[in-house]
Amino acid sequence: MKAVEITTPGGPEVLKLQEVDEPEVADGEVLIKVEAAGVNRADTVQRRGSYPPPKGASPFPGLECSGTVIAVGRSVDRWKVGDQVCALLSGGGYAEKVAVPAGQVLPVPKGISLSDAASFPEVACTVWSTVFMMSRLTAGETFLIHGGSSGIGTFAIQIAKYYGIRVFVTAGSEEKLTACKNLGADICINYKTEDFVARVKEETGGKGVDVILDNVGGAYFQRNLNSLNLDGRLFIIGFQGGTITEVNLSSILARRLTVQGAGLRSRSPENKAVIVAEVEKLVWPAIEAGKVRPIVYKTLPLAEAAEAHRIMESSVHVGKILLIP
Repeated sequence: MKAVEITTPGGPEVLKLQEVDEPEVADGEVLIKVEAAGVNRADTVQRRGSYPPPKGASPFPGLECSGTVIAVGRSVDRWKVGDQVCALLSGGGYAEKVAVPAGQVLPVPKGISLSDAASFPEVACTVWSTVFMMSRLTAGETFLIHGGSSGIGTFAIQIAKYYGIRVFVTAGSEEKLTACKNLGADICINYKTEDFVARVKEETGGKGVDVILDNVGGAYFQRNLNSLNLDGRLFIIGFQGGTITEVNLSSILARRLTVQGAGLRSRSPENKAVIVAEVEKLVWPAIEAGKVRPIVYKTLPLAEAAEAHRIMESSVHVGKILLIP
């Protein structure tokens, strides 16, 4: 089969479409003929050599895909050859075929095309496991999403609104803020021209928001703490603004704040299966009701994976970038 290999750590140009061996299907796995693969910022970090795949995972990038089941391993009961599915992967999505534990496979939501379904598994499992399962975001609370126009952000806005949450977002252009507003965001903040802490305080009567989903890290850490309400929760999923910072810890005690962080890729298959099951039960109905829709910025052939990474790293996109074998 063909797959995109990282020939050496470096820029987008190191991604090459190569002939490789097909994956073997182990017990408890299904083999998927890939229809589309989602591109995520984590893929670019892996390409640069800073995010190696977990032990035993495919060396090829790609953390989510959609496609058709073409083989099933022993002890797989739910899925059969011919099923149209999407899946959360530990790697290997940038390929014509990929093997994945059966517990990480989801049906394509009703009303969603097989290709567009590739835009959901990674973002849905990331957002659901972090702000809903771990930070317990609930109806009536306030929620700040940094990078509201990203794949994660556009999904998080929609699912939070579905669950009755007041949504704040930051983004770096009026065009992106308009896109966020159109998806249901209540308060849209241009981080290049506004102080998001001041705006959050202004819009919450000085209290701050209940939960923040942050992909910036060090550069925003203190400002995020300053933006949280009593019993507020900060969840960190990325470090685009660095990993090191100096912080005044007093607000954590004074306002009983919680700071958490987690990646999805390194979780065990058993843990991922729990998350995937919750997503199917509590997120898929929102998609099938038309309340959460796929936001696809561009679809490119697998041979143009380098261009997909250039777009991702330029941050000009709104929503997801997909690759088609």
